Amino acid sequence: MLPLQAGATTTDQQINQKQKKAAPARKATGAPAAAPLHQKHVQQVSGGTETLIVTGTREIGKKARDSIAPIDVVSSRQLTSTGQPTLRDAMQLLLPSLTVPTGGFDAGALTDSISLRGLSSNETLILVNGHRRHTTANIYADSGPQQGTTPTDIDMIPLSAIDHIEVLRDGASAQYGSDAIAGVVNIILKKQDHGLTIRSNSGITSKGDGYQQGIFIDGGASFGGDRGFIHVSGDLVHQDHSFRSGPDSRTGTTINKILSQPEQTRESVAINAGYDITNTLQLYSTATYAHRHAEAFQNYRLPSSLASTPGYAAIYPNGYSPLQTLEENDFEITAGLKGRLAGWHWDLSSTYGRDFDNIGLKNDANKALPASALQTTYNRVQGFNDTQWNNELNLNRKFHLSFWPHSINLAGGAGYRYEAYSIAEGSSASTYGGGTSLALAGTSPRSAGNSNRDVVSGYVDISTHLTKHWQLDMAGRYEHYTDVGNTQTGKISTRYDVSRRLAFRGTFSNGFHAPTLAQEHYSALTLSPTVARGLVAATSPGALASGAQRLKPEQSTNVEGGIIAEPFKGLHVTTDFYQIDLRGRILPGNNLYGVEAANILAANGITDLPANITNNNLSTQWFANVANTRTQGMDMTITYTTKLRHAGRINWDAAINLNRTRLRHQATRSDGTPVLNAPSRAYITTAYPRSKIIFGGTWVSPAHRWAVSLHEIRYGQTTSALTYYRNNNTSTASTTNYLQFHNRPKWTTNLSVTYNINKIWSTTLGGNNIFAAFPSKVPQGNRYLGAAKYYLSTSQLGINGGYYYLDVSAHF
Repeated sequence: MLPLQAGATTTDQQINQKQKKAAPARKATGAPAAAPLHQKHVQQVSGGTETLIVTGTREIGKKARDSIAPIDVVSSRQLTSTGQPTLRDAMQLLLPSLTVPTGGFDAGALTDSISLRGLSSNETLILVNGHRRHTTANIYADSGPQQGTTPTDIDMIPLSAIDHIEVLRDGASAQYGSDAIAGVVNIILKKQDHGLTIRSNSGITSKGDGYQQGIFIDGGASFGGDRGFIHVSGDLVHQDHSFRSGPDSRTGTTINKILSQPEQTRESVAINAGYDITNTLQLYSTATYAHRHAEAFQNYRLPSSLASTPGYAAIYPNGYSPLQTLEENDFEITAGLKGRLAGWHWDLSSTYGRDFDNIGLKNDANKALPASALQTTYNRVQGFNDTQWNNELNLNRKFHLSFWPHSINLAGGAGYRYEAYSIAEGSSASTYGGGTSLALAGTSPRSAGNSNRDVVSGYVDISTHLTKHWQLDMAGRYEHYTDVGNTQTGKISTRYDVSRRLAFRGTFSNGFHAPTLAQEHYSALTLSPTVARGLVAATSPGALASGAQRLKPEQSTNVEGGIIAEPFKGLHVTTDFYQIDLRGRILPGNNLYGVEAANILAANGITDLPANITNNNLSTQWFANVANTRTQGMDMTITYTTKLRHAGRINWDAAINLNRTRLRHQATRSDGTPVLNAPSRAYITTAYPRSKIIFGGTWVSPAHRWAVSLHEIRYGQTTSALTYYRNNNTSTASTTNYLQFHNRPKWTTNLSVTYNINKIWSTTLGGNNIFAAFPSKVPQGNRYLGAAKYYLSTSQLGINGGYYYLDVSAHF
């Protein structure tokens, strides 16, 4: 089932509403008739087309069907009905405009990111209960469309804690600040003050590996004479490796495990609480904590690579496969006061979030170490820490003026945010001899350091009706960054309701994405058996000596137009067209090879490179504002319900996203040559599907005892520029000639059968991609070492094939 669109209906939310009606009556407290603030919120989140939204609007009590911008509302029931134990993978099965990376390499495979409308994950803002969520400290350093991103890892929020999600598919920097270029994902946590839910989810891939197990528990309670609530949620999710590598060209076997799903175990907990001090004043707080241990395979190393080190040769007589590990601790706490005073709704809050990442290695070797101190495990090769402290005051009031026939909603606010980013030096064993661990260079003292900045912001938002059926909303925002200067953004949105069954809406706005501290300061060297890639900070000595310049914010212009229609009763159709012009996109450019690359790395303290890595197999680059792009597309959603009298009903749904990005301009070097090579251009223009279509239906029996859901998903084509290899696929053949590789469109089928045993117990048996479709295979001559038979640097179909699951839940 697709998420609720503005003007659509949803059986899931109707079921939730019935369950709430069946809940025990609340005790009388003798308070005035107006319910406490937290009780009102619980009432707001139920009810089909009457669902109230808080994203993309500053008005109180705005209904989804009246939204001035395209918004998807995804319920917790819809998330769990996908059978996925992680939020990211559940959302991609529900939202056509949302994509996730096909896979990923090294530490980049260990952060769960999402993208909207074919743009980088850095261009999507994540909120939790309306407050900006901090980002991960783990930068995606490897090549691909996500290179350079430090997104918010939404899987560090317990799935069991989520009440619903509002996805705003519209530029909203004027309302929320940096990063809201492609849209905003607002994760709303549960506030129920009663009940207990326990859920178990188990699944395995069609190849018999990649086993996943999730345990989800949440419950709520009231306190303080029914004026307070607390809701506690916790997840425990484990995921095994899955292996999809082709034969290694050096051995003829599948010993190389590079093409695989990482193994990870994640424990997470969330607490959401509020207390009504008076009927017009509430104290609230939210806290989340998550720990993750993850391991991702690197390329297999031959025994011959250790011939010069007898000690390591004795440890690894058959060669070895390094495992890159991640120990991550992530927490965030929000505390605030909100209330009503003299007609104003006000909200004063402070949010502190932090993400610690410790990247280590198992099964590795540093040949520079003396024979008496050989080491195979490194607890810290790289260490990162990202901190955000966000403070906000938001005000909101509705005015009625004598000279204006319609109410005017005025909102405004101010904020201060402190951001810090730290890079820790690798352990002494990982950096010994110039950082020549064979799998990942340890962070050198020269690359380690701390950086921070302050951000001050203010905004104003005015909305009203020009006529009874014509809405208008205008917003403006100013932000000052101590490192990149000032930005001003604005937005104007309008909607005209021709009748109760036909409406038009449109938006014009500009936005921005400030360079992250990681993009400004990160440096590292990634090592493969025969290839090395350096990514250095634009402010590093080596980059500055080669002409690097300070990063500037990306700037965007968004234009959107849409139609909301109900051609006949029960059939809801929304169609939205968009164009996003993005200027000064921040990407790694300036690919330099051989001696030039070695000189840049040497200036940054990385000197003792493996002797077999030279010429085209050694490269380096840094982040820069390198390109202007234009993204155009369309989102369409259709929902309809067929009533079958005594046989229940079928909820039909269909949705499509069409998306295309073109390169309008790219930066050039001093000699006039472009800074982006063919693979980099493909990452930003054709690595995301040209289309994504989801359609199907869900049959629900009359008493809601049975539910059967069947949906098709079609992923459109992606196109990549692939490197040619020679010498048994170990050596880069060319830095100018590439293969244009088309990853053809793919169809997947998702099927689930749910049986509600009684009022407490429910079970679901289902499968995603039940016929086990896989990405298109890469030609032999373009597979590094022969193992990478699927190309991971896209955001189309994943590499696992089919996934089959059993879900059992109990509601008390």
